[in-house]
This record gives sequence, structure tokens and C-alpha cells, in this order.
Amino acid sequence: MKTWIAFCATLSLIVLATVVQPSTAVAVDAMEIVQKSQAAFFEAGQDLRARIKMVLMTREGQQRLRELTMLRKNFSAGEQKYFLYFHSPADVSGTIFMVYKYPVKDDDRWLFIPALNLVQRVAARDSRTSFVGSDFSYEDVSGRDVEADTHRVLRTEALGNRQAVVIESVPMREADYARKLTWIDQTTFLPLKEEHYDLQGELYKIFTADEIRDVQGFPTATKRTMMNMKTGHKTEVVLESVAYNVGLGDEIFTERALRRPPEKWLK
Repeated sequence: MKTWIAFCATLSLIVLATVVQPSTAVAVDAMEIVQKSQAAFFEAGQDLRARIKMVLMTREGQQRLRELTMLRKNFSAGEQKYFLYFHSPADVSGTIFMVYKYPVKDDDRWLFIPALNLVQRVAARDSRTSFVGSDFSYEDVSGRDVEADTHRVLRTEALGNRQAVVIESVPMREADYARKLTWIDQTTFLPLKEEHYDLQGELYKIFTADEIRDVQGFPTATKRTMMNMKTGHKTEVVLESVAYNVGLGDEIFTERALRRPPEKWLK
């Protein structure tokens, strides 16, 4: 199977960030803030259906568009299941990525490749690699176990017109970063920005939530960007239509559905 190739472009990002003096918010437990952020970003509603455009861009400005549908359902004990179906372009049409996400232990992941009629398990170690050629990792798509890292509050800051708590996370289990800084909105708890640093302490990847909208009472990052600072590659994700609590059935999230996808939910 040929390697997926990511094409991404130079980031032009202007962020107004004014440092303010530490407040009482800094005393709040860092783990609690990160848990609330994970819940706001990955767990809103009982389930989710979203039509997504993913634009991969090179440093030179070349673009490649991918369109997909994401289905996500929450289960008991903090478990979740994801079903991502690619509509276009032609070379990835019908490709499906499915995740069973568990608290504490490694997730189960599958990739269905229609050209080969092959269901392939994605190993835990591969969850930190590129998600179908984009600048997002598999783990960026479905989330990372909160307890896989240690967290501490560094400060509070104004980021644009929002107040954010800056959290430093250091992995205790394998990750695609040696250190991560996250700016978490004090009101919505959505991650507004992330900076990923490598083992040499160099910044190599930046995530930004570029547009936040209220959808059925849930603050939702409807436009998201991941930039690789070393390669100049950029991936922009836009949620064009989002609906929560749509009533997704358990039968969607099965290996059988990888070869017979639920057309009702993918139109």
C-alpha cells in the first residue's frame, strides 16, 4: 500500500496574546481543566454527525481537498466510538477510519481501504502518526487519554478576545511530542491553541481553533488548523454541517459496517 502523502502550506497566523497577572484560576487543578477541555472538544452531546472539508496545503500554496463525514457516539464508562467516511477525492473515496476509544487503555482503530477490500488494524504505536496524510495524527482526531500525561497550569492569558488558561502537558506514555502547551478557554473550555515541542525543545506543530460557533447549545470549533512548523505543511479542517444528538445506532460502529457503510447517515 502506498504511503499517504500530506500536502500543506505556509501558515499566516496572527494571534494577539497579552499576558496578565496570575489569578485565582491558576490555582484550579490542571487535570480538572484538561478533563473539561476534552469533554467540551471531543464529547459534546450524546452523539455527533458532521460533514467535514479537509484542505491539505503545501508550503508553495498547492491545495488538495478531502471531504468526509464523521459519526461519533458516547457510550458508558467514558467510552466512545468514531466512524469517519471519506467521500472524495477519488483515490480515497470509500476509505473508512473507525475508532473505539477507551479511558486509560489504548484505543482500538481500524482502517478500511476499498481498493484492496482490506480492513487493517491501526496499531497503538501508529496512533501518533499522520492521519491519512494530514498534519493531524490519529490521536488528534479522537483525542488522547488525559491520564497519559502530567499537567500543570502555567498562567492565564488573553488570546484574542478570550481569556485562556495555559496548561503544560508532559507525556508519561508515548506521544508525538515531548511537551505540549494548550491555551484553554476559561468560558467554553475549548482548546484555542496548542504548541507541540519535540525532544530538542523545538516547536514543530501548532494547532488553532480558528472559528467557534454555538451549535444546539454546544460551543463547537467549526474551523481548525494544524501547522507543521518544520515542513511548512498545513491542514485546515472545516465542519460545514454539525448536528448533535441525532440518534446514531450501535450497528454503525462495527467491522461489518466498514464494508457496508450506513448510507442513511453519509448523504
